[in-house]
Amino acid sequence: MRCEFRVTNKTLETHNSQLITVLKKTIKMNKTIAVIEGDGIGPEVNKQAIRVLDAVAEHFGHEFDYRYCLMGADAIDKTGTPLPDETIEICLNSDAILFGAIGHPKYDNDPSAKVRPEQGLLKLRKALQLFANIRPVNTYSSLFHLSPLKSKNLEGVDFIIFRELTGGIYFGNKETSPDGTRASDDCTYTRAEIERIAHLAFHFAEKPTRRKKLTLVDKANVLETSRLWRKVVQEIAPQYPSVTVEYMYVDNAAMQIIQNPKQFDIILTENMFGDIISDEASVISGSLGLLPSASLANGGNLALFEPIHGSYPQAAGKDIANPIGSILSAAMLLEFLSMEEEAKLVRDAVNWTLLNSFVTKDIDPVNFYFTSTIGELISDFVSGKIAGTVKTENIELRKSTII
Repeated sequence: MRCEFRVTNKTLETHNSQLITVLKKTIKMNKTIAVIEGDGIGPEVNKQAIRVLDAVAEHFGHEFDYRYCLMGADAIDKTGTPLPDETIEICLNSDAILFGAIGHPKYDNDPSAKVRPEQGLLKLRKALQLFANIRPVNTYSSLFHLSPLKSKNLEGVDFIIFRELTGGIYFGNKETSPDGTRASDDCTYTRAEIERIAHLAFHFAEKPTRRKKLTLVDKANVLETSRLWRKVVQEIAPQYPSVTVEYMYVDNAAMQIIQNPKQFDIILTENMFGDIISDEASVISGSLGLLPSASLANGGNLALFEPIHGSYPQAAGKDIANPIGSILSAAMLLEFLSMEEEAKLVRDAVNWTLLNSFVTKDIDPVNFYFTSTIGELISDFVSGKIAGTVKTENIELRKSTII
C-alpha cells in the first residue's frame, strides 16, 4: 500500500500564516519613545495614546521606554526657549516621537512676541530633518451625519496627503522694512528637496493597498517654485509606470476636495499648500480630533507622530478633548516600528468605539464620554477585556466599567 500526502499551495500559505502569527507573538520589542506633551490639550491626549501603547505592550510582550521632554509654550515658561537642546538630543536618541500639540493664547494674541511656541516645532523639523508630513484622510460611516458633505460623497473616501515640511515660504528669508510698511517672505525650493518627498509619495502610491494614482497640487501657472515641482515630478514619474499622475492647481484642488474627495488617492504638495488643504480635508471626517499624522525624517530612521489638531486651550484640563487623533497617531507609530498587527488592533479598537457611539463632546455634545473614558475603552479592547459587543446601558457615563 502506498500512502501519498500532497501539500497544496493553500496548505503552505495557511501553515506559513499561522507560523508567522505565532512567531510575532513571541518576538518582544524594546523601543524608546520620546514624548513631547506640549501645550493645551496635548498632555491629555498624549496620556491616552500612551495608555493604549501600554496595553499593546502588555498584550504582545513589548517594552516601551518613554522619555519625556519639553517644547512649545510649556518649554518657554520653564526654560525660556520653545525648544531646549535636551529635547533635540532625546529625540535623536529615540526610535520614534509622540507629540501632543503646541500653542497658547498669550502668544497667539501678541503678534509682537519675539519668542513663540511654533518656533519650537519649526526648529525641531529642521533639526531632525522631518521633511515629509503624511496625513491619511478617511471617513467613518457612523459619523457621516457630522460631515458638511453629503453622505453619497463620503463613501469610499481614502486618501493620503504628502506635504513637504522643511522648505518653502515658512523657512524662507523674512524681512520687514524699518518703517513697518513693507514685509516679504521668500519661498525657495531645491530639486533635492522635491525629489526626496516625490519618491516617497510615488512609493506609497505603488503599495497594493493604494489605487496607483498621484496628484501633484501646485500653482504652476504663476509660481516659479511650482514650475520646478512640476518639472521634477514629470521627470520622476517614468520610474513608477504603474502610477497615474495628474496635476492640479491648488485653488481647484481645494474645491475638488469638497466636491469629490473620493477621486484622490495620493496628494503630493509643498509646505504651505499642504498645510492649508490638509486642514480643509480634515473636516470631511466630521471632527479635527479624529485624524493622525506622521512626519518622517530624512533617511527614514526616525519619525514624529501627532494628531493634526491644535492645542485647543479652551478645553485644557476639562477631560473633554478627543484623543482618537493621538491614538491613531500611536497606531501609525507602531506601523513605523514594524508592528503592523499591533497597529491594526488599535485601529479596530477605535472603529469599535465609534461604531458603538462612544465619542467625545466634539462629536456628540449631549451624550458624550470623557477623554479618559475613550482611552480606557480603547485600551480595554486592545487588552481583550471587551469581546466586541456590549450593551450600552451597562456602561456608566464617564466610566468604562462593562458588566
